[in-house]
Amino acid sequence: MSFRGLSSLSVLAGERFAYEGPGNPWFSWRYVRDNSETILAALREHATLTAQAVVIAAVVALPLAVVAYWFRSLTGPILALSGVLYTIPSLALLAFVAPYVGTTNPASVLIALVLYALLLMVRNTLAGLNQVPEEARDAALGMGYGRFGRLLRIDLPLALPGIITGVRLATVSTVALVTVGSLIGFGGLGDLILGGFRNNFYKAEILTGTILCVALALVLDLLLAGIGRLLTPWARGSVR
Repeated sequence: MSFRGLSSLSVLAGERFAYEGPGNPWFSWRYVRDNSETILAALREHATLTAQAVVIAAVVALPLAVVAYWFRSLTGPILALSGVLYTIPSLALLAFVAPYVGTTNPASVLIALVLYALLLMVRNTLAGLNQVPEEARDAALGMGYGRFGRLLRIDLPLALPGIITGVRLATVSTVALVTVGSLIGFGGLGDLILGGFRNNFYKAEILTGTILCVALALVLDLLLAGIGRLLTPWARGSVR
């Protein structure tokens, strides 16, 4: 397709693309500058969907992990259910959820993201709880702590490294999965990637969305790693 044809297609798509000579470069500062508002809006939506999904998943996963920790007979069913949800193809899950909450509703994307994050958080939280030293549990029992007291004062604080690991893994995974929401118009940076394919494989748009998606995942992972180090100084001191 000629540049004139590409320009016409771009105008119809509501995007502003800048011609920088012959060819279709993978990166264009001019494209970034001319579409900065669109790019920033996509980045904000991506970060918002990620944060909402991770927070909701944590609120659901923590009680499930505690139940699995207290009642061993439920460990298998809880992990199996979250595992089955995780194996459902993202497109199929989105297609199943969207009709019930609205195909143009970002809640459909949010629900799918929460379901995918559950397995990573439940599994790692449970692993952290199971790694609490037996002597710490015995000491808590000797001090008169009940089940809830021991959970709040002993088990959860000592399980923090595992919990934070689960949150980090779920966050990075969620950043990648948000892009699938572009199929219904709520994919954050995925909207740029999909838009690039639709706009005659416009490489600059595709690569811009991809780079920002990877950068967002790295920044959030480093941020959570720093928070984890602050909350678990004993774990930091044990590393040689």
